[in-house]
Amino acid sequence: MDDTLIDIGEVARRSGLAASALRFYERKGLIEAEGRNGLRRAYRPETLERLALIACARDAGFTLAEIGAFLRARPSDDDLRERMAAKEREVSERVEQLTRLRDSLRHAVTCDHDPLIECPEFKRAVRRVSA
Repeated sequence: MDDTLIDIGEVARRSGLAASALRFYERKGLIEAEGRNGLRRAYRPETLERLALIACARDAGFTLAEIGAFLRARPSDDDLRERMAAKEREVSERVEQLTRLRDSLRHAVTCDHDPLIECPEFKRAVRRVSA
């Protein structure tokens, strides 16, 4: 096997994904095997970076179809850019919501109101989370 290629088992280990997930991503066109080591697929080292990007995008709520479109995007793809802008707004809203949740939890950690759920500041913080 070419020394620059990484065996599917090693890619699975380093990415934290099962080999079956790698084969699934390959069928979906998200990654591409560059060769084989016997019967085993082998990938370029850059595949690990692509897998990290895919994981990040999935964590942000992108579907595999959206990720695939993003990976194939060209500068002239205005429709995709609009969808990406919409997703950026969704992610920003989620970050704001999580920030409010974090702030309410910070208050709860130090609050000595008994019972905690009756604390006026805690109640305000909880209302802000769902706003």
